[in-house]
Amino acid sequence: MAVLAPLLALFYSVPGICRWLAQPYYPLSLLLSAAFLLVRKVPPLCHGLPSQREDGNPCDFDWREVEILMFLSAIVMMKNRRSITVDQHVGNIFMFSKVANVILFFRLDIRMGLLYLTLCIVFLMTCKPPLYLGPEYIKYFSDKTIDDELARDKRVTWIVEFFANWSNECQSFAPIYADLSLKYNCSGLNFGKVDVGRYPDVSTRYKVSTSPLTKQLPTLILFQGGKEVMRRPQIDKKGRAVSWTFSEENVIREFNLNELYQRAKKVFKQSDETPEESPEQPAVMELPNGESKKDK
Repeated sequence: MAVLAPLLALFYSVPGICRWLAQPYYPLSLLLSAAFLLVRKVPPLCHGLPSQREDGNPCDFDWREVEILMFLSAIVMMKNRRSITVDQHVGNIFMFSKVANVILFFRLDIRMGLLYLTLCIVFLMTCKPPLYLGPEYIKYFSDKTIDDELARDKRVTWIVEFFANWSNECQSFAPIYADLSLKYNCSGLNFGKVDVGRYPDVSTRYKVSTSPLTKQLPTLILFQGGKEVMRRPQIDKKGRAVSWTFSEENVIREFNLNELYQRAKKVFKQSDETPEESPEQPAVMELPNGESKKDK
């Protein structure tokens, strides 16, 4: 049983691994992350490389390289403690591995360091992480539709995500937000998104900074009656976002989604069950002989 469980887990993860490998971003990132390991350990490539080992073996790590790799492992473990999704874990490994590779290649040979740094820059400019395209109940706003939609029906509560496609945090949060919309979307509780990278006027209007230094992306804002009630992350006096983890549990707890969902369903159910007032019928007066005034 101890052997069967990991095999079953690996079997069920094969479709996801295949989807990752089918996208150029992940294989190329893996290749760049393991570049120094391949150059140092593969015999046809490692011959002729300088080494500080006592035995002079160019196909093995020297003591300084081992220290850098151990430091890399510690940094990745610390960063992944706050990661939520698999994409965030993999993204941290790729990012810090590339940084370590730059240091290792420059230490080995400045020409190899410049070549590797150039390849990383070209990769960053030409190959973007794949966007989440899964099922969702989310309405996408533009700079011209967001205000009208929020004010259309005062009974509807909106949760709107302000995001940008270039933000890794927004891309990691996309599947979580989509899953929340599938669970909690109803007539009185709607989910929306607006790309503040594409519509900068919206970011100014709703005071959501797109600067990477402020760390305000993504931002979730709760609207009730067309007005903002709360937002996460909160902003301090210096205009920077207060640290907040965008996990499914935190969103449900902070925005009280269970109560909002039940209240929204109840409000619309009551409005649907309220009978329409029928027009008043003309009064009919009976006469003494049994005939009505209408009959007369």
